[in-house]
Amino acid sequence: MSTTGTLTASSEELDGFSASVARAYFPHDLAIRAQAAGPAELRAVDLGPIRLARIGWGSEVAVESDHPGAWAVNVPRSGVLEARVGGRHVLSLDGQATVCPPDQPTRMTRWSADCSIVGMRVDRDYLADEVSALVGMHVDRLPAQLDLRTGGGRTWMALLTSIGAEALVSPELARDPRVSRRLAGTLSAAFVTACFPEEPMQGEIRPRIVSRVVAAMEEDPARDWTASDLARTAGVGIRRLQQGFRHYLGSTPTQELTAIRLRRVHADLLAGNADSVTEAAYRWGFTHLGRFAAAYKNHYGVTPSHTLRCT
Repeated sequence: MSTTGTLTASSEELDGFSASVARAYFPHDLAIRAQAAGPAELRAVDLGPIRLARIGWGSEVAVESDHPGAWAVNVPRSGVLEARVGGRHVLSLDGQATVCPPDQPTRMTRWSADCSIVGMRVDRDYLADEVSALVGMHVDRLPAQLDLRTGGGRTWMALLTSIGAEALVSPELARDPRVSRRLAGTLSAAFVTACFPEEPMQGEIRPRIVSRVVAAMEEDPARDWTASDLARTAGVGIRRLQQGFRHYLGSTPTQELTAIRLRRVHADLLAGNADSVTEAAYRWGFTHLGRFAAAYKNHYGVTPSHTLRCT
């Protein structure tokens, strides 16, 4: 699903615009506080368990929603977003995010006419799994507001800005489920990290846990492994797994997976088991040929096409 559009909205036109926002982001009740001061805007793209939206009403409004089945993370890029979240008053400006829980009434008491948000809708169960994998515990409550100017919040905001801009302008990127899954996983992992800053690890990960993950990647290197998948295989959180890999292997799980895939491609090219570099790369899980070629040359000192020609 992708939606793009702008309009200069009267109160009657805002009713229709509100219906479009409900389909693209969340169902809601809309109250117009002041007549249109500028154009309304809606851009949205579906990344599976995550939806991204750019929304501006062009009028000062109040919006109430129960956010059924999903969290809403609303980042004003201009103007003022004032809300009641779980009985708490939350005022967010640029550099802050309002976090609205699923299946609970939240009222945006003031969405100023000049307020345009970038919103991230993330399915409740998907985020619960991501939190469990990343921080190793079940959490059903998040902070009502995030500071996006320091630490993990700044990192997530940079990713949201980058991925959001590309996906909202070129929604065809999300039509490949492998791409959309990776984008969603990247955004959700960074968001969870922003909500739960890293704490010092208590104790070390045993080397057999790292070996178990390496063995799983060796067994099926072409699988579209995510950080959450690897953490579940290890039975620990993502952070602890990454720390274990750094301690015992001096690399990250992603770097180790790339090395495994490169070895498989290299072996196929040397043995003449592929008609082309592209065939071998796709066979072992590489989806971005430019990055693959660069990684191969960095690892082996020659291009993959040179290896193929020498067989």
